Amino acid sequence: MSKRLLLGIVIVLVITNIATLIYWNKSESTIIDNKENGPVINKKKPVASVNGQDIFYEDWMRQLRLNNGESQLKSMVDQELIRQLAKEKDLDISEKVIQKEISMLTAAEGIMKKEELKRAEKLWREKLVYRYQLQLLLTEGVKIPEDQLQRYYEEYGDQYNFSASMQLSHIIVEDLSTAKKVIRDLEADADFGLLAREYSLDEETRDKKGYLGYIYTNSQFFPEGYKEIALQMDDHSYSEPFATEEGVAIIYLHRYLPEITFTYEEIKKYMKSEIAMQETNQTLSADPLWKEAEIHWLYE
Repeated sequence: MSKRLLLGIVIVLVITNIATLIYWNKSESTIIDNKENGPVINKKKPVASVNGQDIFYEDWMRQLRLNNGESQLKSMVDQELIRQLAKEKDLDISEKVIQKEISMLTAAEGIMKKEELKRAEKLWREKLVYRYQLQLLLTEGVKIPEDQLQRYYEEYGDQYNFSASMQLSHIIVEDLSTAKKVIRDLEADADFGLLAREYSLDEETRDKKGYLGYIYTNSQFFPEGYKEIALQMDDHSYSEPFATEEGVAIIYLHRYLPEITFTYEEIKKYMKSEIAMQETNQTLSADPLWKEAEIHWLYE
């Protein structure tokens, strides 16, 4: 191949690459989130219209920058700073601690579908790791006497534990014949909550689709006989009918959350950082840590 021909090919490739970059930079379309099948926005067309008055993409982005730009950028700087400092100081957070916090957050929620819960747990985990790492970094140099930590654990150690609990719904019917009809409907993929509204005799939960909520397994309010049956079930499954004082019951186990307990050594460093935060009257802000890093940003 001649040098002239080779040079011509190179020039064509360079021009093609430049043209491609220009095209993409001027692209009229953009994806506004990472969700599967999320909306694709044409930046030249209105993103909304109110009684014929158009709202355009650039106006929307300008308002986002004006109202949230500084706080969002600061949050991103904080997160990156904590990530770097935690890595430098080898501040790993115990999976057991994270799982206990996730269990508490889960127990505070209502009914969540599997995918919805999976997304929520991912977000919770990121926030929890950040929070614990930030707290440990802020209190790194604070000294708490060992005997004070021991006394605190003896008095308040139980507050760090999580008692096993079950998220349940139920349907109470008058007799086994009706219960078997409900089971046939469930086997045909009928919705448990809608069947509870239709069939259940329990007035307290019928309008809530039979939902009982999360109940600690050691609670005195746990319905008699439910725990023994639910412990044999898988998450997101329903039981066979069984007799109760109120009638014939069918229960649905949405989620079982196992017990989580901590020894003194397992919880010590997290307990110490919590006490140190209180004694130094600190807020959970990354601002004091900015001086440890070389940070340049738009709003300084």
